[in-house]
Amino acid sequence: MLVKNRNIGDYFEDNQLQIENLMKDYTNYILTIIRNFSITLSEEDIEEIMLDVFLALWNNQEKLIRECNMSAYIGGITKNLIKKKYKKIKNIENIDDYDEKLVSLDNIELDFAEKEKNKAILAEITKMNKEDKEIFLSYYYDERSIKEIAIIFNFSEAKVKSRLFRIRKKLKKSFKIKEI
Repeated sequence: MLVKNRNIGDYFEDNQLQIENLMKDYTNYILTIIRNFSITLSEEDIEEIMLDVFLALWNNQEKLIRECNMSAYIGGITKNLIKKKYKKIKNIENIDDYDEKLVSLDNIELDFAEKEKNKAILAEITKMNKEDKEIFLSYYYDERSIKEIAIIFNFSEAKVKSRLFRIRKKLKKSFKIKEI
């Protein structure tokens, strides 16, 4: 049974992560995330991702922020491991597999535009001050909640929302200038 409102600290006893309790509470949750985000993974890949989630938690237990929500944290780790698995699979694919795929000019143009947009965003992110960059990446890349970010940076939730709003505003302004 998943206990959605439990914090990471609830799974520590004598300063040691209780991995057995985590596995009991979150195995089905992880499996649900994997099945929702991936349709082409084999059972072995799914099992590997599940084990890697718990291994990552165990290996990084001293870095865990105990006030954060465990299900959000596990969800983020699981999604990142799924992406990593797909990248690994993509790199091993046989070139002959591409003969079977149809590529349209529209898809190539959209893909190119998306890559250019991502490059521009990355360039702007690297210009940000360290704190803004960490807040932005925590929210959009690590998929942390406003509450978790507030705890990490010792800010109020309103301050985190305000900072994210200003960061987005700067990014939009920067892109409007570049488009002209």
